[in-house]
Amino acid sequence: MKYFALFIGILLVLPVLGQKKKKEGESVTPAFEEGVVYSLPRTGIRVNVKALKVNFQAGPYAAYAEQLLGIKNVKAKSSVNWLIEDIKFDVFSEPDPEQTFKAMGAGAFLVNLTTDGCISGINSTSVTERKENIATNKTGQIVNPEKADFFQYFTDSPMYAAGDSSNNFKPVKLPEEQKISKAAQRVLESRRLQFEIAAGLVDELPPDGDAYKESIKKLEQTEKDFLSLFVGKTTTEEAIFAFDYIPKAGGKSEAVFRISDENGIVPASDLSGKPVTIEFEIEKELAQKQGSLAKSDNPAAGEGGVYYRIPGRANIKIINDMNVIATSRLTIAQFGVVAPLPEEMLSAEYSVDFNVETGAIKSIHKK
Repeated sequence: MKYFALFIGILLVLPVLGQKKKKEGESVTPAFEEGVVYSLPRTGIRVNVKALKVNFQAGPYAAYAEQLLGIKNVKAKSSVNWLIEDIKFDVFSEPDPEQTFKAMGAGAFLVNLTTDGCISGINSTSVTERKENIATNKTGQIVNPEKADFFQYFTDSPMYAAGDSSNNFKPVKLPEEQKISKAAQRVLESRRLQFEIAAGLVDELPPDGDAYKESIKKLEQTEKDFLSLFVGKTTTEEAIFAFDYIPKAGGKSEAVFRISDENGIVPASDLSGKPVTIEFEIEKELAQKQGSLAKSDNPAAGEGGVYYRIPGRANIKIINDMNVIATSRLTIAQFGVVAPLPEEMLSAEYSVDFNVETGAIKSIHKK
């Protein structure tokens, strides 16, 4: 019976021990030991790449270009080359796993969060919710594909000639040398006719200006088509890519994607290509000044577990084979400083709004 009475007494005392000491004229506030977990946002960079796939198809008569047309140093081997035409940057934000905290005490009652768990305000009624922009990154969409094999669809001359009575009029396959010679002859004839029309040396001139232009245009196309049998043909295809990159604290230089002769523009994890790197030049003077001023002499600073971010700034470079091919200047949250919110602001007397993209303080109001 004596122990039962002691147990009842302890139960009655425990609620009192779990309360803050009550001042005169002040209501009793429970001192909860659990809190609300939240994260500060970090900045991600989406690198949008527009590239050109340059296809060179060697001409089937490349070996005869110098002999029949006097054209030297003709490429005899087909090739594929990828060129970066344009790069653009987009930024996005997400919870930073390295800056995750727990708001304690009074701050836990007042904290406002975004849908993905980032802090957006303290005791705020005008919370700005971050819009979730879902982007599907294209990994190699050809925008304007052209024929893969030009010469497959181009007949320079008939494969067969009509027979005669000596072979019972059966078609006769032309020798390869005769086909090559005729193709070179068509190139030279087209050039000669263009000159004669332009110089007025033909027996009958085109009736008007439009007919003249059309004649020259057709002769130029004929020359181009037959000449490609010797010098080859180049076609281009435009492709769109996008790669997401999360800058590391300190601005470490890393490969953001790679260029492969065989596979084109590939992710950084594909070691078949040469790396295209992203480099950062952080404004260190700004970061040092922010860091020195963010330090607090208050021994109670941070006890409430509420922190904010002072974002940093940086110059960004995209480098391909030692050449800078794109630059920009961006605000990067994780290049800045993290500081505790003053404890006196963790009360119903204050309202604090945060920038949901960077975690910086946007406004402070005293109610």
